[in-house]
Amino acid sequence: MKRALAPAALLVALAGCNPQAPKNAAHPTAAPSVTATPLSLHITGKGNSKQPVRIIQQIHNRVEYELIASSFESWGPQGKTRTVFSDARVTFHARDGSTTTADAPRAIVDETMRTVTMVDGVHAATASGMELTCDRLVYDRQTQMLHGEGHVTIVDPKGFRATGSSFDSDVSLTHMRMK
Repeated sequence: MKRALAPAALLVALAGCNPQAPKNAAHPTAAPSVTATPLSLHITGKGNSKQPVRIIQQIHNRVEYELIASSFESWGPQGKTRTVFSDARVTFHARDGSTTTADAPRAIVDETMRTVTMVDGVHAATASGMELTCDRLVYDRQTQMLHGEGHVTIVDPKGFRATGSSFDSDVSLTHMRMK
């Protein structure tokens, strides 16, 4: 009989060494998920005649545009800001190296829309001598194209003059469609 009790005693002893968790024990809960709200910033700045506000936007070591202004005001979270520049001059650089420089009372850089919009009367000129005026000029960073609206006038170096209500063109103003 002692031999029959020995295996049973061994099983009881082993069962005591490996206790199971009580059935009613509370399980640890995961920490509540926290959704970070991006910090929205409002930034203002002012330049002067010797040191204006200057922004240079590059794509793969190539200047896409250079913006010079007297002051700016910016709103929004990083990467999604909208910035309004006063007394702005923007030089747009085409892939082929040609440039168009535009002046306007205000320029708006919208990072979400990936645009540079010049408003309140735009005067522009290409390095080749083409001149442009319009009420509003939009540069689309995605397509690297210009769109102008309102009282559009284009004058080439030979004196040819065209007018319309809107246009679409490349940065060098060589491939243009006017309406």
